[in-house]
Amino acid sequence: MKAVIFDDFGSPDVLRIADVQRPVATTATVLVKVMAVAVNHVDTFVRSGAFKTALAAPHVAGRDLVGEVVASSQPDFQIGDQVWTNSMGYEGRMGATAEYVAVPTDRLYHVPDGVAPMPLVAAVHSAATATIVLNDVMEIRRGQTLLIEGAAGNVGRKLIQLAHQMGVTVVTTASPRDFARCQQLGSTGCYDYHAGFADQLTTDQWTFDHVIDTSGRVPLAINLALLRLGGQVTLITAPQDNQFEFPVRQFYMSQQRITGFVISHATVDQLAQAASRLNRAFSAGLLLDDQVSQRYFKDAAQCHAQLEAGTDHHQRFVLLPS
Repeated sequence: MKAVIFDDFGSPDVLRIADVQRPVATTATVLVKVMAVAVNHVDTFVRSGAFKTALAAPHVAGRDLVGEVVASSQPDFQIGDQVWTNSMGYEGRMGATAEYVAVPTDRLYHVPDGVAPMPLVAAVHSAATATIVLNDVMEIRRGQTLLIEGAAGNVGRKLIQLAHQMGVTVVTTASPRDFARCQQLGSTGCYDYHAGFADQLTTDQWTFDHVIDTSGRVPLAINLALLRLGGQVTLITAPQDNQFEFPVRQFYMSQQRITGFVISHATVDQLAQAASRLNRAFSAGLLLDDQVSQRYFKDAAQCHAQLEAGTDHHQRFVLLPS
């Protein structure tokens, strides 16, 4: 069968299509015929060696797939079922960008009835990140306030929708051209991230239980200053200057917290709980608003290069076998 592999770490050019042995279903796995695979920034980190993890041999790229069950000994997964997973290609598991993938049963989830597979697979990485951050990292509660910076991006839009559904007051920063979309998704107030938004928020008397910067462009000290007593800043990317200087006395006297999250370290239980929440949201027509660009396995290197160039933060690449 055909698969996108890399023999050594390096630039996108190390990716190539190769003939590899087709896997088989076992008592712990289900064999899935792949319909489509999403391409994420984390895939570039694995390919380049920036994210250190055990890799299966051969090194098949990718982690998120949607497909059809073709062999299974598991009663919960029948031949012909449409399924998805978002945690292949690291910690020793086979990657997703292959014609067939043997997926562990505890990492495999059904596609809800009536939900189109392409928008789903494009959404699952950012949507799972958002729901785990809200529920497990922030432990956010109804009635709290959340500031999402860079809210028009893939993760930001998912955070708006999920937090709004949870009864959280959501405030966002984005480009003015994205204000209407953020408001439509559930943002109470929108601020221009180009125009001294922190001063504007202070003038409007906003303080927050939680702040999350999806862009990595806001200094940590600014976000800490926007928190209420006991508030929390969550990092899912590092500030670009990688500087973490802040007023420590104010930080501890205000009982504030800084937490970090990387979905590659999510537990099987966290991923399964996230999948259950996401499938309910998908069934309700939520979270499926990504701009999807369909490509093919042969285009994997080009997609990796475009992601690393950062030319379009809103576009989601989805690779088809042929």
